[in-house]
Parts: sequence; structure tokens; C-alpha cells
Amino acid sequence: MRILVTGAAGFIGSHLSHRLTERGDEVLGFDNLNNYYDPALKQARLDRLLPVPGFSFVKGALEDRGTLERAFANFRPQRVVNLAAQAGVRYSLENPHAYIDSNIVGFTNVLEACRHGGVEHLVYASSSSVYGANRKLPFAVEDSVDHPVSLYAATKKANELMAHTYSHLFGLPTTGLRFFTVYGPWGRPDMALFLFTKNILEGRPIDVFNHGHHSRDFTYVDDIVEGVIRTLDRVPGPDPTYDPLQPNPGSSSAPYRVYNIGNHQPVQLLRYIEVLEDCLGRKAERNLLPMQPGDVPDTEADVEALRRDTGYQPSTPIETGVARFVEWYRSYHGV
Repeated sequence: MRILVTGAAGFIGSHLSHRLTERGDEVLGFDNLNNYYDPALKQARLDRLLPVPGFSFVKGALEDRGTLERAFANFRPQRVVNLAAQAGVRYSLENPHAYIDSNIVGFTNVLEACRHGGVEHLVYASSSSVYGANRKLPFAVEDSVDHPVSLYAATKKANELMAHTYSHLFGLPTTGLRFFTVYGPWGRPDMALFLFTKNILEGRPIDVFNHGHHSRDFTYVDDIVEGVIRTLDRVPGPDPTYDPLQPNPGSSSAPYRVYNIGNHQPVQLLRYIEVLEDCLGRKAERNLLPMQPGDVPDTEADVEALRRDTGYQPSTPIETGVARFVEWYRSYHGV
């Protein structure tokens, strides 16, 4: 298939692009290589992809409608995976306009391009952040997500609503994936595992928010990519069991689905740090801090719907995943 992947120089997008080309798909990557974090890391991911047969690349931002429309017109994708977005909860407190530009305006442009380009299926990144102030664990797609606690989360919830509108009005099959804390080689420098590893190796203290008592459904990137591909290959239709008198937020009478994609094995942050210390052979000096604005204490994914519909089965324990990350980090940074 011809598959357009936005955010192809990003963490998940680069891993996904490799997997798609390995199985014989033709992939067009689209990314603006912005400086939210070190563009050199994004370029390094891209440099690994550019020689790969079946991969091509266009540099552009989602909010640049002309560039995006030309990419669609020239490549004529059959399916689209939209992973490009302004990420990060804490940064949304500092620069809210970046989230509106990329996640709202940009996503509108993606939907329009898919609609007019006759795309068979749009898979797009949502986030576990949409669960916001919810406290019932595990988080399930059947739960209400009307209480976001960051603008980032609000834009991801908005993406799901926008996608449903296009599925309903124009018959565009869409699937939203609520990613739970993704980690692994080539990961993002603003994420805890990268920050912790860097500081421990440099002999500096690590900032441990909420005194380390919160838990996260850490999900290894290879498991995430497997779930994305299984979802991409399964074009949704109207849910025959959908009841408008008792609506299920995860499906619809339109060709629309939303799934959690996580590990379903939450780990306390203090345990995560212990595993990292074991892999590095060093102890961390911990700077214990209160919870940050916009953060939530715990996340846990109910992945039953994704397992039922696609056979998704995450299989990488944190001991394995963290060790692989540390091996990559030492190699990439020469430490």
C-alpha cells in the first residue's frame, strides 16, 4: 500500500516507517523537524530512513495547507497515519498557540486532505491524557473524557470529535489511538526515561515528581508499532451493535473507532527508576518534588477492545525495554 506517515522523523513515526517499508509498503514521510526538542535527533532518525527502499520524504508542517495538499496530490496515499502533533503536557502551559496551530488547524488540514484524496483509512494519534481528571482505573474507551486537565489533552479530545464528524458526514473511516507512555530506543528527550538516563550518567540529580508515587502504563515502542499496524490494516465500518440511546464513545454508527494502546501493566515511577539504575549500574540522586500542573497521578490502559478487534498483545516487560533504551542511548551519545 501507499501510506503517508506524518511525524515520520518523530519517535513513533520513524519506527513505524521502518516497519511498513520492511513489509513492502511505499511510505511518504511528512515532518517539519521543528525545534520542540533537538532537531539533530529528528534528523538522525530521518537519515536512517532516507536510504530505505520505498521511503520518500517531504518537509512541511501540518498547518501549511499548501505543502500538505501537494504531498497528498503527488503521492496519492491509500492510507494515512497522522502522528505529527505538538506533544507534551507541560509545554502546553507555556505555548498554547503551538497546540492550536498543529493539533487543531493542522489536523483539520489532514482531515480535508483525506476526504478529498479518497483515503481508505485515517489512523491518528490521540493520547491517554484525554482521561484527565478521571480516577477509575483502568481507563477504558467507554469512559467519559470530558474533564481534560491540560490544553494538550483538550486538543487530542478535539481530534477525536473532529474525526467522528468526518466519519459521519463523509464516510471517512477513522481510528484514533490513545497512546499510553511510550518509551524505547530513539525516544524523545523530553520524556522521563531520556531525562533520567542523561542526568544519572552525568552525575546530576533527577527530578521525581509526585515524590515518585504515581504510576504509568509504560509501553515499549515495538508493541505500539505492532498495534498501529494491526489497526491500520483493519478499516472500520459502522458498529452494528451501536445503540444511540446508550452511546459507546469508542465506536459509532459511522466508520469510526477509538482504542487505548498501552501495556495494561502500570508500573510505579520509583520501580521504573530502579530498573533504570540496574541497567546503568549507577544509583540516582533523587530530587523529590510535588506533582506538576497538568499531570495525572496514575494511568492504566484497558486494551480489551484493541485486543478483541486486532489481536493486539503487548509483550515487552520494562526490564527488557529499558535495557534496550540504555543500550541505544550509550551508543548514540558515545557514553
